[in-house]
Amino acid sequence: MIMPGAGLLFLSEFTQIDFRGFHPDDPFPEYDTYADPTNPRVRYKIICDIAKREGLKTLRDIYERISSARGHFEVTGTPEQIADQLEEWFVKGGADGFNVIPPTFPEDLNLIVDYVIPELQRRGLFREEYEGDTLRSHLGLKIPENPNAKKREKVTTTPSSIG
Repeated sequence: MIMPGAGLLFLSEFTQIDFRGFHPDDPFPEYDTYADPTNPRVRYKIICDIAKREGLKTLRDIYERISSARGHFEVTGTPEQIADQLEEWFVKGGADGFNVIPPTFPEDLNLIVDYVIPELQRRGLFREEYEGDTLRSHLGLKIPENPNAKKREKVTTTPSSIG
């Protein structure tokens, strides 16, 4: 349960539309109400799409739905069910990777690491070994030359040139 004032403030900050003077049970306004061709308010549009798809009607419905995942795709279920959903998105080209935002830390992150990742590895969808020691090497990228690095001239000294 989210306190109404906190929910309306979150929704205001998230959408860049001031909902603080509204009542939590007021209807969520349609996208066209606040559409602005110079500022499309992408997050607001995403939330409107979620509201229509899931039948959410009030501001309270919306802030309670999006507060945990910030309007992003949420996956819940058993490790196998979660792996099924991630696999479907990946195989159908809907995603090439995922950012994980566990509801609690470290408890829910540990559940993902201990149960979901092994299931994804069993399916061949998550690596078991890394390619190298850096992100660049994991992605198979070469190390670029530093254009700002000065090339040092090789200096040699001989006993006669010292002192």
